[in-house]
Amino acid sequence: MKRIAIINGHPNRESFNFGVAEAYKEGAGQSDTEIREITIAELSFDPILHFGYQKRMELEPDLLKAWETIQWADHLVWIHPVWWGGMPALMKGFIDRLFLPGLAYQYRENSVWWDKLLKGKTAHIITTIDQPGWYYWLFYGRPSVNQLKKSTLEFCGIKPVKVTYIGVVRNSTDMQRVLWLQKVRRLGRLQQ
Repeated sequence: MKRIAIINGHPNRESFNFGVAEAYKEGAGQSDTEIREITIAELSFDPILHFGYQKRMELEPDLLKAWETIQWADHLVWIHPVWWGGMPALMKGFIDRLFLPGLAYQYRENSVWWDKLLKGKTAHIITTIDQPGWYYWLFYGRPSVNQLKKSTLEFCGIKPVKVTYIGVVRNSTDMQRVLWLQKVRRLGRLQQ
């Protein structure tokens, strides 16, 4: 049985991202999976890494529970909007506070290399955008994807990491949103 963690990085429960997360969950629930959800907006934690990496901050109970879910999962599904080319600040704070040395990766002593502590997991990034995905990639270099996929997930050993763009959301019709949700349900069924 595959274990899937759906991580929703949108801070607003009224957003289309919550519909996307629900659609993925519905699709994945049709196959042999166990699903847990992390809704970052519902967690109680300080998103600021006040001391950088010089001094460790204690993890709040909600972060400890979220980390247990991430460790438990075989497959992580990250759902978030692109704002100013990146992810929402709350989601970035979640990553800053959790993906720490000794948890997600570990630098080797006297070396530029590191150990990837989350090997064996896969991921899928589903991101909503207000421009075509090809435009975001071609003209902006897809900074949010690079940050999450390459600089966080793959850095910690999570591979492969697939990416799905949902957009242009801002001017979308109800019918377009229905079609996007159907697509996401299908991704969930296929556990991608």
